[in-house]
Amino acid sequence: MSSPAHAPPDSGARPARASAVRNTLLVILVLNLLVVVVKIIVGMRTHALSVLGAALESGLDVLNNVLGIVLVGIASRAPDEEHPYGHQKFETLGALAIVGFLSITCFELLREGVRFVLVGDTPRTATIPELALVASTMIVNVLVVWYERRRGRRLQSAFLLADAEHTRSDVYVTCAAVVSLFLTRHGLGLVDPFLAMAVALVIARNGFEIVRRSVPVLVDERAIDAREIHQLLSAVPGVLDVRSVRSRAMASGVPLIEVTIGVDRATSVDSAHRVADAVEARLRTELGASSVTVHIEPA
Repeated sequence: MSSPAHAPPDSGARPARASAVRNTLLVILVLNLLVVVVKIIVGMRTHALSVLGAALESGLDVLNNVLGIVLVGIASRAPDEEHPYGHQKFETLGALAIVGFLSITCFELLREGVRFVLVGDTPRTATIPELALVASTMIVNVLVVWYERRRGRRLQSAFLLADAEHTRSDVYVTCAAVVSLFLTRHGLGLVDPFLAMAVALVIARNGFEIVRRSVPVLVDERAIDAREIHQLLSAVPGVLDVRSVRSRAMASGVPLIEVTIGVDRATSVDSAHRVADAVEARLRTELGASSVTVHIEPA
């Protein structure tokens, strides 16, 4: 006997939540596009690799935003006949696609950085307005991180919270670009390619973090320690033993859980289903599971 997973309590609000997340991403997209334009203009005028690297890093933010706008809508769709477990892994696949862009970015920055060092090339001295413009983009990054974190917590969006953490690295990358422009104004332009290579390492780290978060979702890695679930269910009245536990996480980080429990052989079907409902309620409340399937066997 089994009790099928019920629809999440907030399933009716799914479209509204997805719309709110998309609107947040649209605001952030506009701000990130402004940052990219400023960095590209200053980078092309000064030929500063660190600034161009910062522009590429901000360009990745734009890609993340566009991808998020598209995939949040897809991932929010209810399960259907062809996708009975939902669509959230589309978001994960898209995140892995970004790693390809990151790899190209890292390679180009490292290659140009080495070339600049070997030929002794240095960027052109930036004007005070150019330096101020790049510095102002760092302020925009800080505001984006604050805003995206705030909205992510309110909407309980793992995507927004993760993207905010990625944008936070832009603050450090932009800081390196500002330092490079400042030092170039004082005759230390040879530092620029080394700062550019440091930026490349930051971008590489971001790519590694994306892979580290994405692979467990794609391979259905265990989301919650089985012992924790055993401990929770052992306190549910009517559960005599917990025979098997399986869990995996959706792209948003929300767990899906499947358990097999043993109940007294004399338990009626109605009573067994009430036990299953209690098990499901406990897992939803304590672990935030969006889907719970409870199999019932005689103990």
